[in-house]
Amino acid sequence: MNYSTSTSDKILVVDDSPDNVFLIKTILEEEGYEVNTAENGYSALKKLEELTFDLILLDLMMPGMDGYEVTKHIRGNTEISFVPILLITAHDSPNVAHGLDLGADDFIRKPVTVDELLARVRSLLRLKHSIDERDEIARQREDFVSRLTHDLRTPLVAEERMMMLLKEGALGELSPSMQEALTIMARSNSNLLAMVNTLLEVYRFEAGRKTLAFLPVEIQQLIKEVASELTPLGEEKGLEIKVDIEQANPTKVMGDRLELHRLLTNLVGNAIKFTDNGSVTICFSVDSSDCGAITIKIVDTGQGISPEQQVTLFERFRPGSHKRSGSGLGLYLSRRIVEAHQGTIEVNSQLAKGSIFTVTLPMKQ
Repeated sequence: MNYSTSTSDKILVVDDSPDNVFLIKTILEEEGYEVNTAENGYSALKKLEELTFDLILLDLMMPGMDGYEVTKHIRGNTEISFVPILLITAHDSPNVAHGLDLGADDFIRKPVTVDELLARVRSLLRLKHSIDERDEIARQREDFVSRLTHDLRTPLVAEERMMMLLKEGALGELSPSMQEALTIMARSNSNLLAMVNTLLEVYRFEAGRKTLAFLPVEIQQLIKEVASELTPLGEEKGLEIKVDIEQANPTKVMGDRLELHRLLTNLVGNAIKFTDNGSVTICFSVDSSDCGAITIKIVDTGQGISPEQQVTLFERFRPGSHKRSGSGLGLYLSRRIVEAHQGTIEVNSQLAKGSIFTVTLPMKQ
């Protein structure tokens, strides 16, 4: 597609000189561009709050608010979608580099020539359209995966309930071999459902569609709850699930209880999954300083994680090399949950000596 004369391209010209504005506006409108103007930085920022533009031509030296400050405001405002900035500067201006460092994309010196102005405008509009196209493809991909995972949940949940009814004898007594086969099927279905749920949660976070309900959460109670729920999983492998809570008095943090439950379940479940002998311990402590925080450590006696794998462990779709490694989404989702609670998560591990996952959350937000 050729964007050089696209009538849909909207350009904002910001200059305190009426003569300069008239000249540039005339040149651009003759090429079919839609041009808006602003006489100073303040009015330019106001227009950006009300309208969207494909390009900004910005005079560097203006009274009140110069082009540097306008550029800084635009790039610092996350609510403004990316728009290229072309600085217009006098020949004797020595500090164009500062404007580029602040986020401007190109510059042109006065007096402008028609050919150079149009060439730079076309170049930056190509940049704008390529970025818009990339963002649209990413959005469509996220929407597709989100819808796909959402649609997959329905048959998986129905299948899980049907297998539960079969195991309970809803359609008659089953032979031992049928019971065993059904147990294997139910486990596989449950694993697939868990994976789909994790993928759906990841894309909700990434698409900005995840809304957390922050309420006081009694963290010791939540830890004991998760430990109780996962103890049978540990017992199947002969592992001891321990809870070590230093603070006896109830401690509350502001958080989304469901997401914190998901976080702890992910971390403790992983520890059980990759530990064949010994134990998994959930440790809890409170920082008594003025800016108090709580620390939760998941300590296992498993096979450990290599230094190379630790570097990318919390990244998206970065599963470990272990044969039991999953999709690489569980720890990424855990990181997103922790960051949404303004906390930190880190790992300390040595091969053959186990791992320690440490989560730190502020008590007040």
